[in-house]
Parts: sequence; structure tokens; C-alpha cells
Amino acid sequence: MNILSRRVLPRSKPLTVIAVTVIAIWLLVALLAPVLAPGDPLSQDGTPFTAPSGAHWFGTDELGRDVLSRVIYGARLSLPLALLLVVLSALIGGTLGALAGFLRGPVDGVLMRICDLLFAFPGIVLAMVVAATLGPGITNAVLALVLISWPWYARIVRGLVVSLGEAEYVTARRLLGASTWRALLDDVLPNIVGPILVLATLDLGGAVLLLSGLSFLGLGAQAPVAEWGSMVSHGTEYFQHWWLGLFPGLAIFTVVLAFNFVGDALRDVFDPHTGRAHG
Repeated sequence: MNILSRRVLPRSKPLTVIAVTVIAIWLLVALLAPVLAPGDPLSQDGTPFTAPSGAHWFGTDELGRDVLSRVIYGARLSLPLALLLVVLSALIGGTLGALAGFLRGPVDGVLMRICDLLFAFPGIVLAMVVAATLGPGITNAVLALVLISWPWYARIVRGLVVSLGEAEYVTARRLLGASTWRALLDDVLPNIVGPILVLATLDLGGAVLLLSGLSFLGLGAQAPVAEWGSMVSHGTEYFQHWWLGLFPGLAIFTVVLAFNFVGDALRDVFDPHTGRAHG
């Protein structure tokens, strides 16, 4: 191990461990929400605008609903939907990108031009237009974000398939009698799993942020559903009651930051040269 590695690891390992711990905690919170939440997130039995106290750790909102309960139940919505968004984007984009890189010719040209067309618009603006067209709602918000997300996977997978398809070991495998599809499945696809896993992990944080952003703008989750973005938006209406927006905002912040740290760690694992360069 060289001097640079010894210098980088002590800083990177603790951050990665902390990030994984934060993600694990939030997953447990989402899974055990009915057990951990002090009450029903929709119940209005508290005193409105109660500041954080022993009775209500995160305070209450204008309807007397417990903010801690709403933040906990918000994890049950934000995290699974972010995972669904990334999985759908990776499946759609990865499949189309693999076909484009494998078949080339007109198929490649058409698919890449579609990607270029979607890249021509700012992602969040396009998502807002699609979500507004489909109508406000968390399902439509997910569909809108899938539309803007899959081209990134298609472009990356296409480039990887083209590059690996021309590698000597793939050519040798085909010369030995393996079919083109067999070479693609056995030799090419396993080698693109790492980069796609890194991109998907980084995108999980972005997906949480984008879903929260659409809800913040009124195009995602609708009242009275407990969702972090809509809670932050609601908190902006009552600046004097700081706890309404602070705690769901911190939830978004910790989740996004944790997924980014884990994604960086995975990138260093699958591409150590990049990791050393950044160190």
C-alpha cells in the first residue's frame, strides 16, 4: 500500500461506514414505521404549532399532527419510490442501451437521437411539464422522472457495450463458436454491472431529491399524505414555526448525502484508478 492509499483510506472508510449506517437506519425506520412512530401521521389530536418538546419531539403542525410521525411515515413513501424509480430507469435505459450498442445501425441511431432530444431539455423542467400534463400525484411524478432518467442509463450502457464488444476476449470467444447473443450475455453484460450499480446508487439520492422537489412544487404527493418534499413546502408557509420544514429537510439531506457517499465508495471499488485520482 503506497503513501497515497494510506492517506485516503482513513478519511474515506469512516465516511462510508457512517453513510451505510445512515441508510440502514432509514430503511429500518421505513420498515418499522408503525412501531417507531409515536402516533398516526394523519391524526389531528395534538395542539397546533406545538414546538419540539418531550411530548412531541419534532413538534406539531397547524392541524396538531405529530411531525415526527409524519417524517417517519414519509420514509415509507420516499425511499421505496426512489428505489422503484431507479430500478425502472435502469431496466428501461439499460435494455435500450444494450440493444443500441449491440445492433448498431438504424436502431442505434434512432435510440440515441431520442436520448439527445430528451437531453436537450433541463431534466427537472421536463419532469415538471410531464407531471403537470399527467396531473398532480406521486404515481405521475414517478413516471415523469423515469422519462427523464432512462436516457442516462441508455447512453452509458450503449458506450460500455460498444467498447466491450470490440475487446479481444469477446472477439476470441466469438471466433471459438459462441453466438453473438451468448457473447453479449456471458462476456459483456457481467462487465457493465459495476458501473451501472455505481450510477444507480448515486441516482438513489438524486431520485429522493427529485421526488421531493416535485412534491415541493405541488406536482407529487398530495395532502394529507406524509411526504418529505410536501412537508418542506408546507413549512415555508410558516417560517416562524421552524420545525415544520427543518426536520423533513434534514431527512432529505441525510438520505441524499449518504447515498452519494456510498456511490463514491462503490466507484472507488470498481474503478480504483478513479478513486486514487480523486484522492
